[in-house]
Amino acid sequence: MAVTESVTGETSGGAREAHEGILRRQSARESRARTYARALPIVPVRARGLTIEGADGRRYLDCLSGAGTLALGHNHPVVLEAIRKVLDSGAPLSILDLATPVKDAFTTELFRTLPPGLADRARVQFCGPAGTDAVEAAFKLVRAATGRTGMLAFTGAYHGMTSGALAASGGAGDVRVARLPYPQDYRCPFGVGGPGGAELAARWTESVLDDPKSGVPLPAGMILEPVQGEGGVLPAPDVWLRRMRQLTADRGIPLIADEIQTGVGRTGAFWAVEHSGVVPDVMVLSKAIGGSLPLAVVVYRDDLDVWEPGAHAGTFRGNQLAMAAGTATLAHVRENGLSERAALLGSRMLSRLRALQDEFACVGDVRGRGLMIGVEFVDPEDERSTAAARNGHARPAGESKDHPGSRWDGDGGFRGSVPDTVVEPRGAAVEGVDTVRETGGGSSVGALVSGRDGGALSGWDDGSRSRPHPAAPELASAVQRACLERGLIVELGGRHAGVVRLLPPLTITDEQAAAVLDRLADAVAAVARDPVAHGVRPPRRPDGRDEPSG
Repeated sequence: MAVTESVTGETSGGAREAHEGILRRQSARESRARTYARALPIVPVRARGLTIEGADGRRYLDCLSGAGTLALGHNHPVVLEAIRKVLDSGAPLSILDLATPVKDAFTTELFRTLPPGLADRARVQFCGPAGTDAVEAAFKLVRAATGRTGMLAFTGAYHGMTSGALAASGGAGDVRVARLPYPQDYRCPFGVGGPGGAELAARWTESVLDDPKSGVPLPAGMILEPVQGEGGVLPAPDVWLRRMRQLTADRGIPLIADEIQTGVGRTGAFWAVEHSGVVPDVMVLSKAIGGSLPLAVVVYRDDLDVWEPGAHAGTFRGNQLAMAAGTATLAHVRENGLSERAALLGSRMLSRLRALQDEFACVGDVRGRGLMIGVEFVDPEDERSTAAARNGHARPAGESKDHPGSRWDGDGGFRGSVPDTVVEPRGAAVEGVDTVRETGGGSSVGALVSGRDGGALSGWDDGSRSRPHPAAPELASAVQRACLERGLIVELGGRHAGVVRLLPPLTITDEQAAAVLDRLADAVAAVARDPVAHGVRPPRRPDGRDEPSG
């Protein structure tokens, strides 16, 4: 299926009727908890690589990839061949935790890919076939090994949908886990961003651990994502990850790396922790390791293996088809350098997407690592951020260099200029305070001033830093719909579902990547030109009334 094929061709009445009938029955029969089906009203019937064909005959470029499960895309030949080989062999398909040649081959290939320092002393626990069960198993493991109960996790995290995993995720209600700040540039919790923000986040964590009155006893473990996916595609700074490794190692706290979505080449390294050189004590793995089929494991240091028999089990932990598909996927990614390919292509895609930031004020930030990419949409006309920008030292995020101060123009679009919001160029320093440059659409801000120890905080942002515009989930949703109309499937994420996420398969070609970016750029332009026509309510004036839309 070529990416140049029409996605708007005529559809037979019968096919369209069948498509709509299936959707109606799904709506009538399935739980209200369904998610993707609400935003993506399609009925896939065939798929290969990046391309999905719906029951109505339309074709789509799939940059959701089963939420990152499909490292090689849909129905890759090496995956299908591995599955057929098991089916044709007469091998048992479900074997609990018994040893089989298929399982042995999977474990061997998995260990071959693990970070040096872990592979030579690793143990693996096969779990129930979902990442969230691997997270639960990891928590049980470190609690048994340390004799402690508490856990450390980070704001914005997502670790699964079971109770223990949810308690460690950013949206937890009944908090039983100590929550620490996760560093990010665009919406830095300290208003600093860059290396300064990462340093402050690390020092906060160190203080919580060492302060006897912090209210946080020494925990059983710390869990983190090297790149927060559902949290908005937030790559952790490498230096911060190394600090977390040092802080936990010095205090005897097992470090758990959640590589469920970041693993198997997704971020431009086989495992995302490898960017920083960190070797965790525990890794939780799922999604791509099953080659498109359900599989989840915990890999951990051998000295943590203190479990009694049956301490963690699951009926479907012996999925032979998933192990065969996983072995084929792991080997194909490793042998064909797809991690390196993801790093190169991801960098090119980010560069092109950042041009949207200069063109459209509603694009607040573009960020990612490898083929894990996010575009955050914002409301450029929120009065709070506009007022802050007037006193700032940076152009509001996403504002055009040629057309600063873009606004809702009364005809329903984000454009025009407002001279009184034009401020100093990026890089302007606050007098008397050294600065660090914040990437991803942020500004240069007052930050850390090195002291004798190489990291003393002798300066602080004086409040002149431009505040990021509020997230715009309606705009992001409108862009997602506009993408679907153009034959492109994307996901939403982030704190307020204001980030459009791209998770293409690692096998995406240059031609396909160009088509993805063309369709996304066209969707953004259409929504930015006429938000109201795409279902976005106009911004509100300070007096509470809506802006005119025409």
